[in-house]
Amino acid sequence: MRSLSLALPLLLLATPSLAQVKCGGDFGSFVSQIKNEAMSRGYDAATVDRFFASARHDPAVIRADRAQGIFQKDFIEFSRAVISQNRIQNGAANASRQQGVFDRIEREFGVSRGVLLAFWALETDFGQVQGDFNTLNALMTLSHDCRRPELFQPQVFAALELYRHGDFDPADTRGAWAGEIGMVQMLPKDILENGVDGDGDGHVRLKTSAPDALMSGAKMLRHLGWRPNEPWLQEVVVPQGLDWSRTGLDHELPVGDWAQLGVKPRSGSFAASNLPASLLLPMGRNGPAFLAYPNFDVFFEWNKSFVYVTTAAYFATRLEGAPVYAAGNPEPGLSGAQMKQLQQKLQARGHDVGGVDGILGEKTREAVQKEQIRLGMPADAWPTTTLLSRL
Repeated sequence: MRSLSLALPLLLLATPSLAQVKCGGDFGSFVSQIKNEAMSRGYDAATVDRFFASARHDPAVIRADRAQGIFQKDFIEFSRAVISQNRIQNGAANASRQQGVFDRIEREFGVSRGVLLAFWALETDFGQVQGDFNTLNALMTLSHDCRRPELFQPQVFAALELYRHGDFDPADTRGAWAGEIGMVQMLPKDILENGVDGDGDGHVRLKTSAPDALMSGAKMLRHLGWRPNEPWLQEVVVPQGLDWSRTGLDHELPVGDWAQLGVKPRSGSFAASNLPASLLLPMGRNGPAFLAYPNFDVFFEWNKSFVYVTTAAYFATRLEGAPVYAAGNPEPGLSGAQMKQLQQKLQARGHDVGGVDGILGEKTREAVQKEQIRLGMPADAWPTTTLLSRL
C-alpha cells in the first residue's frame, strides 16, 4: 500500500495560500492567467501547455451548479428516495467482495465499513455512475465562475500535479460536474493528500480500483477528523416531555445525561456514557430521532447538505444491520417557496441562515429554534406553517 501524498514535493502541497487568479471575464484570458500561475509554481511551460491545451468552458457545469433542488426534500422524502432495497443488497455483496479491504481500513484508519459503503452507494451506485463531465473543464469552469473560485482554483493545480504523476488525463478524465473523481467522488486536492494505492499497482486509480477508492476515502475521513472505532449516529426513542430547546447539533450532552433524561436506544445499547452526543430531530419532535456523535460532524466535511449528511449517516447504520427508522408522524414541512419566505423573515430578524435558498440547512434550523424559543413554541427546530405565520 502506498500513500500518494508521501511522494509529492512539500512545496506543491503547500500552495493554497498563493494569490488567487481573478475570476470572470474572457475565458481565454482566464486560462492564460491560470497557466502563468502554474508556471510561477514551478511547472515548466511545455507541461503547462499540454495540460491546458484541451481546457474549455462548459455551460452545463454552471447549470448543474445552480440547480440542486434535490436538497429541498426533507429527510424522510430524501432518504426513502435514495435508500433502496437494491442498494442495501448491493452493499452487502460489496462488503463481502471487498472484505479484506474493509478489514484493513478498520485496522489502519478505524473507519467502519458501513460508512464507506454508504458513500460508495450514494455517490456512484458502487462505481456504476461516476459522472460524464470532463473533469478539467468542470474545474476550470467553476474556477472562472465567481461564485466559489477559492474552492475550485486549488483543485486545478492539484489536477496538474496528478497529471505530472501520470494519474490524470486532462482530455479524458471524467467525473461529477463539480470535479469529483472516482467511485467515492474525491476532488483532486483530496486525492493528492489522501490518495492510497490500495491494490499495489503503483498508481491511485479511483475510477477503476475499488481498493484504491475505499482506502483513499478512509484516509480522507481520518484526515478530516474521524475518531477511530467510535459510532456516528444512533436511532433513539425520545420522551414527549423533553426540553426540546436542548436538541440540535449546536447542543451536546454526555450519553449518560441523555439516558437520565429518558432518551433510550431504539435497538442495541448506548456507547460509552461519557461520549458527547447531540439529539438530532431532522423532522421535529414527532419524527425520527437520533443521537449524533462527534464522528457525525465529519460527514459535513464530505458534503455540506444537512439532509444528505443525515441520510448518508443513517444509511451507514442500516448497512451494518440497524432497523428502518421509526418515521413517526411529523407535522408537514414547508414548500421551497415557503422556506425562502421563512429564511427572509429570519434574516430580517438578524439571523444568519446561510442564504435564502429554500433549503433547510443547519443554520436555518438553529435560527428556527431560537425563534421557537422566543415565541414560546416547542423548540425542535422544525419549521412549520404555524411558525411561518407567527413570524
